[in-house]
Amino acid sequence: MSIKHQRLLEMLTRLKLTAVRDRLDSLIDEGATKEMTLREFLYFLCEQETAAKEERRISMGLKIAKFPLARSLEGFDFGAQPSLDPQRIRELSVCRFVANGENVLFLGPPGVGKTHLVIALGREAVHQGYSTLFVQAAHLLASLKQAQEEGRLEERLRHFTKPKLLIIDELGYLPFEREVSHLFFQLVAKRYERGSMMITSNRAVSEWGDVFGDPVLATAILDRLLHHSHIVTIRGESYRLKEKRRSGLFQPRGETDVSAPSH
Repeated sequence: MSIKHQRLLEMLTRLKLTAVRDRLDSLIDEGATKEMTLREFLYFLCEQETAAKEERRISMGLKIAKFPLARSLEGFDFGAQPSLDPQRIRELSVCRFVANGENVLFLGPPGVGKTHLVIALGREAVHQGYSTLFVQAAHLLASLKQAQEEGRLEERLRHFTKPKLLIIDELGYLPFEREVSHLFFQLVAKRYERGSMMITSNRAVSEWGDVFGDPVLATAILDRLLHHSHIVTIRGESYRLKEKRRSGLFQPRGETDVSAPSH
């Protein structure tokens, strides 16, 4: 390796053009093969570096978001949930609600695809450059309660306030202690008009008084969540139950197998 070539690699490293540095010889060969002009080759190098940096940014953003599964809008079966408007979900995927600090609530029974949708929309937010964090409601509240007991509540609230989009899954599956509900209120208050939240719940907002164990507190929480919000209600049957019904493993109460012999 010549001294000039070594110096070139060092300068590319200092400029943090690591994608060009790591593929320099192959990129030069490709430029020569395609007989690029100097301007075209410079554009080509910048294009390769930008694409590599974008790929790394997205990969890091997805890692930080802590999604439990990889889900996409393309993989969602809208035909199985006729109550859901696909166009409305596609509009949410543009992520204007994140840019505007608005909230999205997905309400519906278990198994209708709420988690799939919030993960898919959260991944879209990451692709568009928004910091995102996914957390189960039970884990979130347990984390806040532990932090309070250890005198680290403000630090933990900052952790959950920092992302531009916070996704809270399965809110309301279990009722909360009143003390824990107050911690959730503090989080909602800190994020109010500063960052977006996407929340999934199997309980209608009219039932959140039971969820939080305090109708007044629930009203205060909803007042902030619903001020700038989109509510998506899914009225449908669980995907898992549909699959079990197709395989004959599940029958709704009251239905009988007409093929079974009578006694």
